[in-house]
Amino acid sequence: MAQLLTRPAARESAPEHPLADAFDRTIHAMVARSTAGLSPMALTNAWMDWMVHLAFSPGKQAELVNKAARKSARLATFTAKCALSREDHKPCIEPLPQDKRFSDEAWQKWPYNVMYQSFLLHQQWWYNATTGVRGVTKQHENVLEFASRQLLDIFSPSNYPWTNPEVTELTWEEKGMNLVRGFQNYLEDLVDMTDGKMRKDEKYKVGRDVAVTPGNVVFRNRLIELIQYEPVTKSVRPEPILIVPAWIMKYYILDLSPHNSLVKYLTEQGYTVFMVSWKNPDENDRNLGMEDYRQLGIMAALDAISAVLPDRKIHATGYCLGGTLLSIAAAAMARDGDDRLASMTLLAAQTDFTEAGELTLFIDESELTFLEDMMWEKGYLDTHQMAGAFQILRSNDLVWSRMVHDYMMGRRHEISDLMFWNADATRMPYRMHSEYLRQLFHNNDFAAGRYKVGDKPAVLSDIRVPVFAVGTQWDHVAPWRSVYKVHQLSDTEITFLLTSGGHNAGIVSEIGRPNRSYQITTKGAEDRYHDPDSWVEEVPVQEGSWWPAWVNWLNERSGEPALPPTMGATGVVLPLIDKAPGQYVLQD
Repeated sequence: MAQLLTRPAARESAPEHPLADAFDRTIHAMVARSTAGLSPMALTNAWMDWMVHLAFSPGKQAELVNKAARKSARLATFTAKCALSREDHKPCIEPLPQDKRFSDEAWQKWPYNVMYQSFLLHQQWWYNATTGVRGVTKQHENVLEFASRQLLDIFSPSNYPWTNPEVTELTWEEKGMNLVRGFQNYLEDLVDMTDGKMRKDEKYKVGRDVAVTPGNVVFRNRLIELIQYEPVTKSVRPEPILIVPAWIMKYYILDLSPHNSLVKYLTEQGYTVFMVSWKNPDENDRNLGMEDYRQLGIMAALDAISAVLPDRKIHATGYCLGGTLLSIAAAAMARDGDDRLASMTLLAAQTDFTEAGELTLFIDESELTFLEDMMWEKGYLDTHQMAGAFQILRSNDLVWSRMVHDYMMGRRHEISDLMFWNADATRMPYRMHSEYLRQLFHNNDFAAGRYKVGDKPAVLSDIRVPVFAVGTQWDHVAPWRSVYKVHQLSDTEITFLLTSGGHNAGIVSEIGRPNRSYQITTKGAEDRYHDPDSWVEEVPVQEGSWWPAWVNWLNERSGEPALPPTMGATGVVLPLIDKAPGQYVLQD
C-alpha cells in the first residue's frame, strides 16, 4: 500500500529579491481586483501593437474610411425607407447565428430596427478595424478584437430599457412592476455577492437531489476521495470504469439527478464505476502542483482500484482538465510499462492547446504573470475570479442577457440541476494553475513532447490502448477541433465522437433528451489522417444520445460479465470510509 501514501509537494524557488518581488506582486494583486484579473499591461501591449501598425498603414486607413462611408450610406438609406414607410424592410446586416439579442419581432419596428442595425454596423466596422492590419501579432489581434467586442456590447440597445422594445412593451403592460421585481432581484444578487456566495436554490441539495447514486467512499487522501458505486445488475463487466473529472468543477456534473446521471447509466449497463471527488483547495494547498494532482489523484485512484479488484484492467475516463491529466498519466504509464489500463476515454479534453479557443486570449507572458500575482496573494484562484473569466468569454449569455431578463423584465430562470451545479464552484491552487497555464496552454509542452513526468518526457504516442474521444459542437472551453488534434499525436486506435451541445450540456446527454445527435468514426493505428472539416462534412449524423454508442464501444473491449465485486477491499486495506457523495464535494 506504499503507493497510496501521500507525496509531499515540491516548493517553488525563492526570488532573488524577495521584498521587491513581494511588493510588486501585492500591487498587481490590488490592481487585479478592479480588472477581473485581466492584465492592463497585456491590453496596452495589444493596443500599442495595433495602433502603431495601423498608423503606418495608409492603405488600411483608406479602406476603413471607405467602409465607414459605405456603411453610413446603407444605414441612411435604410433609415429613410423606414421613416417614410413603416412596412418591413430588408435589414442592412443580419446578426451572427449565435446572437439572439434582436430575434424578437419587436426589433423590426421603427425606431428600434434602426437602432439595432446601427449597432451591428458599428460592430462590424470595428471588427474590420481591429483585424487584418499587417504586422500585428495574431495574439494581439485576437485580444484587441475580443476587447473591442466586449466594449461595444456595453452599448448594445438591448441593454437599456428605453431602447429595448421587449422591455418597453412589458413595462407598459405591467405598469412598471417588472422593474420593481427586477430591482428586488438585483438587491438579492447584491447581498449574495457581498456575502461571497452565489445564489443557490433550495430545490437542490448535494446528496439529496443531486449526487444521489448509491455508493461508498473507499479511499481518501489529502486531495481526493474515491467513490465506488453499488452494482445494480446481477453481473458486471470485469473491467471497472474510473472517472476523473476536472478539479475546476465538482464531480457530480456526471451524477446529477437520477434521470440524467452518467454514473447511474453506467451502473445500469453492468459496469463497476469509481469516481474521483477532488478536495476544494484552500491557502494551505497553494504548493500543490500538476505532479501532485497526477500522483495523489489519478495514480492513487488506480492503486486503490487495484486493491479492490486485483489484476483487473481499468477503463479510464477523463473529463475536461481531468482528461488532459489522464492523458499525461496514461502516457507516463505506457512509457514505464504500467499496463493497468484497458482503454482511455477523453470527454471534451484537450491534449494540444494551439487552438484552444478564446481562453488563449488570456495566455501570454504578461497576462500569466499578472494572474500568478493575483493567485499568489491568497494561494489560490477563487471561485469568483474563475466565474468572472467565463462570464467575460460569454458576456452576451452570462452577463447582458441575464441583466435584461432578471433586472429589466423582473423574471428569474427556474434553477435546473445543471445550473445548481454550475454555481457550486471550486478554487484552483496557485502552483497547479500556474503550471497548467504555462506548461500546457502557453508552451504546449505535452503536444510538443516536452512535458516531463519524473525526469523523462511523457508522450501521447506511447499509448497503445484504444482511445474514445468526445468533442461537443458549441464548446467554448475545449473546442472540438482542438479535441480532434488527438489524432495527430497518437499512434493507436482512436474513435472520435462529435455530439451536439456545449461543454457541459453536450456531455450530460441522457437517453430521450430532445435535439440530441452525434457523429462517430474509428481510425485505426495505420489509417490515414482525416482533417476535421472534411470529417464533419462526410460522417453521417445519428440522432439521439451518444451514451449508448460509448457503452457499445466499452462492451467490445470488455470481458464477459461476472459476479459484482465487494465494496472496498477486504480487511483493513481499504475500509468503507463514508457513504457517497462523501465529504470533499460538500466543501465550500
